[in-house]
Amino acid sequence: METGRAALVPYLTAGYPVPDATVPLLRGLEAAGADVLELGVPFSDPLADGPTIQRASQRALEAGADVGGALAALAAYADGGGCPVVLFSYLNPVLSYGLERFVRGAADAGAAGILLTDLPLGADPAVERVLFEGPLDLVRLVAPTTPARRAAAIAAQAQGFLYLVSRTGVTGARAELPHDLETRVRALRDVATVPVAVGFGISTPAQASAVARVADGVVVGSAIIDRIEAEGPDAAVALVAELRAALDDAARQPKEVAS
Repeated sequence: METGRAALVPYLTAGYPVPDATVPLLRGLEAAGADVLELGVPFSDPLADGPTIQRASQRALEAGADVGGALAALAAYADGGGCPVVLFSYLNPVLSYGLERFVRGAADAGAAGILLTDLPLGADPAVERVLFEGPLDLVRLVAPTTPARRAAAIAAQAQGFLYLVSRTGVTGARAELPHDLETRVRALRDVATVPVAVGFGISTPAQASAVARVADGVVVGSAIIDRIEAEGPDAAVALVAELRAALDDAARQPKEVAS
């Protein structure tokens, strides 16, 4: 993530809307201005995700998507270069696949990092050690309700970037951003050694621009999946281009939070 320019991090569910669409969509999102791509591994019980990504995961699973398919799609995309890709998953599919096998396979496929939504700091030291010491950056989540001392501990263990969840609840488009977002970003920047990206609930170019003025990265997921569902992949790529333009415009404005 470049200093002075917020990174755009679009999310895509592997295998959605159909398995063959994943690689072209990844390339389309890259061409539209993504800096980092988040590729979700479909899971039958995605508790951190709202209805939009739940539907996408279910549809992908019904079409035969699995961990192996997600890694194969990533390998096909990364074979031609492209953006860094962070795999977004839950612990169950990773453990079912085999932790060491997953880490090796993800690295071989070209993944830059891994984000496990249900592996909080200290929950499973053995698993965390394998991930933290492995070839993938272990991206950590900080929730709005995380106490300051614990947030600092999480930040100290974050690799790649630190993912600030903008609001309580599950993923999904929202009409407004939290009023205290700038304060929370500032507090994390004071203790983090990696960039701070914000996600959950960002759905419009205006919201992305507002977040870009205070954070190092902007993660957009449900709005992209909604656009695919309503209008198709090309419309989702167009949305990412709009988000890119909004972030570039924000970069030309005075930064509200000092780096």
